[in-house]
Amino acid sequence: MPNIKSAKKRVLISKARTDANKSAKSALRTAIKKARAEDADAAVIKAASISVDKAAGKGLIHKNKAARLKSQLAKKANA
Repeated sequence: MPNIKSAKKRVLISKARTDANKSAKSALRTAIKKARAEDADAAVIKAASISVDKAAGKGLIHKNKAARLKSQLAKKANA
């Protein structure tokens, strides 16, 4: 643990952000997995698409990856 007050604060903030990002990314993966399942309906696919947009907006995933995922989900929805 650092000795300087600001460095201690940075460690705590970094841990909190890491935990939040890990949780959000896990939820995103779960939503995509549910949408890719064989029996997924349109509502589940739409919810996954929305969560992909939110993740890209927060910077969890790159915007091009978000576009690619949404394209794959739309392709599955139209099939």
